[in-house]
Amino acid sequence: MKALLKRGFFIHCFLTIRVMMSKKLIRILFILAVLSFNIGCDQVSKSMVRNKVRPFEKIGFLYNHITLQHVENSGAFLSLGDNLSGVLRMLLLNLLPLLAIVAGLIYILIKPGIKVWPLLGIIMIIGGGFGNIYDRIARGSVTDFFHINFVLFQTGIFNVADMSIMAGMFIILIYSWTRKQPEPRKETV
Repeated sequence: MKALLKRGFFIHCFLTIRVMMSKKLIRILFILAVLSFNIGCDQVSKSMVRNKVRPFEKIGFLYNHITLQHVENSGAFLSLGDNLSGVLRMLLLNLLPLLAIVAGLIYILIKPGIKVWPLLGIIMIIGGGFGNIYDRIARGSVTDFFHINFVLFQTGIFNVADMSIMAGMFIILIYSWTRKQPEPRKETV
């Protein structure tokens, strides 16, 4: 009888571990799939612009409220840091962002229990960051091409990676604002 109980216990443990491993595997595959799709869309769109649109050529849509314009940005967001010199530029625009992206990726891969929406937001931020870092390291600049101008609302020139970063931040903010907070405990006397 004891042998059967031990055997049943080991089978139960094996099945529990197997279910846990399959959930972990599904989670990792989800992360890698969304990340790959995100980076792929960014890189394909940049490649299309580099191959089909001449530098500084403007193509207007919606009465020129949305324009496609090929610009190579040697700085960061809105060309910040494009005047930096060698080592400082490499440190602030390449190394530190790359370390932050790698740390974020490691965090989401090893941290269990991150809810789906914040996880998606973090993946989008990492994917967008990676797309821009890859361009900056491999090409020396980031290809930007979208510009929006609706009179009171105007943007700088940006790309799909930038949209991914902003969408990821928006998802995390909305999740943070809308999630239910635990009810405070009432102390009874």
